[in-house]
Amino acid sequence: MGISQSSPSDASIHQFTVKDCSGKDVELGIYRGKVLLVVNVASKCGFTDKNYTQLTTLYNKYKDNDFEILAFPCNQFLRQEPGSSNEAKEFACTRYKAEYPIFQKVKVNGPSTAPIYKFLKASKPGFLGSRIKWNFTKFLVNKEGKVIGRYGTSTPPLSIERDIQKALAEDI
Repeated sequence: MGISQSSPSDASIHQFTVKDCSGKDVELGIYRGKVLLVVNVASKCGFTDKNYTQLTTLYNKYKDNDFEILAFPCNQFLRQEPGSSNEAKEFACTRYKAEYPIFQKVKVNGPSTAPIYKFLKASKPGFLGSRIKWNFTKFLVNKEGKVIGRYGTSTPPLSIERDIQKALAEDI
């Protein structure tokens, strides 16, 4: 479930393979040429409602303009995503009308960190260095698969709309 790489500067998110919520491999190369917002999500977090609501708004506004949201459920923060990967998807799709992909649950910190999150964190360290502080940390990825922005939990998705628009306007 990943790649080996010498440094984040020569790697791209498109080189990774992840699992969908049913456990099937998804090669992220299928998103080449799209701007991505990668988010670790949770259904029982104090930030859930605002983030999921605004993620759905952004997705509906830009999905036809080469924009995709990739959601990765994570249960590492006070066990706020306790169910299965399919239950996480069902929650987001039913309650928040999420139409974007929701993948298999991952670990974003520690020795079992998913390779994609090792790449994201190495590409854009945050306030705590390479650690993810909480649920709903967001990474903005350009059309070439490079991380161009990192936003914390308390940053509402709609507040980064200009950065998304700028990334969408850039030609490969």
